[in-house]
Amino acid sequence: MLISCACPVSGVWATPLSITGFAMRAEELGYHGLWSFQRLLVGADQQLAPVYQSVLDPLLALTWAAARTTRIRLGVAVINLPFVAPAYLAKQASTLDFLSGGRLDLGLGTGWSDVEFAATNSDPRPRGKRTEEYLAALATLFNDKVAAFDGEFYRVPPSTMAPAPVQPGGPPILLGAKADSALRRAGRLAAGWVSSSTATLQDIERGTQIVRRAAEEAGRDPDTVRIVVRGAVRPGLREEGNVLSGTWGQIKGGAQLYAEAGVTELFYDLNWDPFLGSPDGDPRAAGERAEEILTALAPAR
Repeated sequence: MLISCACPVSGVWATPLSITGFAMRAEELGYHGLWSFQRLLVGADQQLAPVYQSVLDPLLALTWAAARTTRIRLGVAVINLPFVAPAYLAKQASTLDFLSGGRLDLGLGTGWSDVEFAATNSDPRPRGKRTEEYLAALATLFNDKVAAFDGEFYRVPPSTMAPAPVQPGGPPILLGAKADSALRRAGRLAAGWVSSSTATLQDIERGTQIVRRAAEEAGRDPDTVRIVVRGAVRPGLREEGNVLSGTWGQIKGGAQLYAEAGVTELFYDLNWDPFLGSPDGDPRAAGERAEEILTALAPAR
């Protein structure tokens, strides 16, 4: 199982210097990837967790990190596809893949915030068909010399988009999913599945089986399907239900449980640490805590 970490995108530690310094340090320590997430805005009447209160754009933050690194992969988990047209996201993703030398992993979801749907004049429904059309539109934009797609929700007139992504076929696309139908879709159509922040170990075990079974039924090799898990790591007191909490030894033991469940990549998401992901905190203390966690959980240690 590959070990990755989060990009500083939320709260007090999400600063220009923190992003570049953390990304360079993660690469030095041997982490496989650096992952971000999307939150456009928070409604005045929404009661959301501190991690969602102040969030950088995920692709811009990864581009900032890419400029100071050379090897570490750059992932977003996830961009909510109803918010932007496929052509617009394809241009952004192709540009980042081009500038980073082919290091982008693109996670897509359908979103859950009614405030964000209203603000972007979007609607995720019907989720299944909309997602499948979006994937088809991205495929032609990433791969075809003359791209074209004509669907119910999305249309790409015959056109060209250059420069092309560095990775053949474009950045690998992983789908965020909770419902069984969405998990099966990830297995049938995508490079894999990326889990949500609320998924338990039991959720991952069950979801992995559904995704891989769907891949096999679609004629794909289930062993090639990626299972990427966001791990809300919490050093210190052991939290019931969170196997990535407690002592460093307990956290590493929890990571092994994910490996045994069939996970191919686990990223420790420090944005969910209340000392880091909250906008109200001490930047110096946050930086010291991030360095401590990153060093203690490094893959080679």
